Amino acid sequence: MHGQARELRQDRKVATVTTFSQCRGVPGHFFCPGLGCAGAPRTTDRDAERAQPVDFPFALRGFRFGLAKVSSTYQVIARKWRPQTFDDVVGQDHVVRTLRNAIGRNRIAHAYLFVGPRGTGKTSTARIFAKALNCTGGPRADFDANDPACLAIAEGSHLDVIEIDGASNNGVDQVRELRETVRYAPAQGKFKVYIIDEVHMLSPAAFNALLKTLEEPPAHVKFVFATTDPQKVLPTIVSRCQRFDLKPIPPELIVERLKRIAADEKIRVSDTALASIARLADGGMRDAQSILDQMISFCGSEITEPDVLDVYGLVAAGKVEELGAALSAGDHRKIVAVVDECDSSGRDLVRLLADVQALVRTVLLDAIAQGGRSSRLGGVSMTTEQLTRLLDGLREGETSVKLGLAEKINFEVTLLKAVEASRARAIDSLIKELAALAEDAPSGGAGDEKKKT
Repeated sequence: MHGQARELRQDRKVATVTTFSQCRGVPGHFFCPGLGCAGAPRTTDRDAERAQPVDFPFALRGFRFGLAKVSSTYQVIARKWRPQTFDDVVGQDHVVRTLRNAIGRNRIAHAYLFVGPRGTGKTSTARIFAKALNCTGGPRADFDANDPACLAIAEGSHLDVIEIDGASNNGVDQVRELRETVRYAPAQGKFKVYIIDEVHMLSPAAFNALLKTLEEPPAHVKFVFATTDPQKVLPTIVSRCQRFDLKPIPPELIVERLKRIAADEKIRVSDTALASIARLADGGMRDAQSILDQMISFCGSEITEPDVLDVYGLVAAGKVEELGAALSAGDHRKIVAVVDECDSSGRDLVRLLADVQALVRTVLLDAIAQGGRSSRLGGVSMTTEQLTRLLDGLREGETSVKLGLAEKINFEVTLLKAVEASRARAIDSLIKELAALAEDAPSGGAGDEKKKT
């Protein structure tokens, strides 16, 4: 085979090419007589004689050959800006304060349960807590993020911080292995921290196998559970943990963090675009960062609100308010015109329905605060009863809009029915009014007779 390339397929001729030989002691480099080796010292003729030949089914002429080094240094924004200390956590002050005080007063529990929607910082807070426990000179709440132990935890290479995916390790056998490993002392830090993400995915048998270890673990073991569905976690597990409910992050805090990210990435983003991203993220910081990352790829160095609306099918906040004003005024023609405009421009009608519901809810809360009436929906004064019926009509049409065959038609019918429901009067309220009038009528007649006498 020296000097000849092998035939790739039967009865198929290939060109004769120069033979390449594997470089001695240099993995991934090849030697070609007369050309040498790319990335390695010049190989002598004696080395070439000792080398084993390696043939290639393609022709290479007049250049050195070496395996290309493929490296990627880019990190998505959600990973690059992941909180690394307690000060970086956004919108979860009650959790941060409790954990700080527990560390400072040496009241560290053996098990914690973090509950909350996606992207609110459950796993990030668990990692930060592990850093505070196993940092140099710890436990310390104000640790150095550049401490070698903290960097190892952030990279996932710390021997005493074990992250487990509950969805793929949900059987009794995995829990039995965990029970065996908790007995061993920590190798690097002071504590062995087990972070189990999506713990609700564990089977009931696995939960039961974990009960005894979770109730009386060794002094050097700490458990941190994270879940988005706490109802599926056994009450016997919850009772053995300190539970922390992480709430959705307010839009203003999301906008503030995105502004900081955009400034650091040298990206110009309008305030209306950031507000649209925060509205789309629905309380999740990771969702907002992922959306911003995608918009940077789409728009480049400048992002505007129309760009966000076009990519994600959102409806502008002004258009949502316009539709809300048409609902309060009972303007059927305007309602149909706005829906037709949104549908023709490719907007997501399901998302628009959710935005209209949020708008009506805000006005309803304002009416309750103002004593039973509000004019914030298109300038039309509406009572709490009318707003409640309007919101209930919008809610009843969710299923038909989401799952119906004709999304636009179902959406229009839902809006029109909600308008009619808001203008209707409850029978019980009418009965009360008629009863009040009936009570007033006899008393008024008796008074007139007294005046005549």
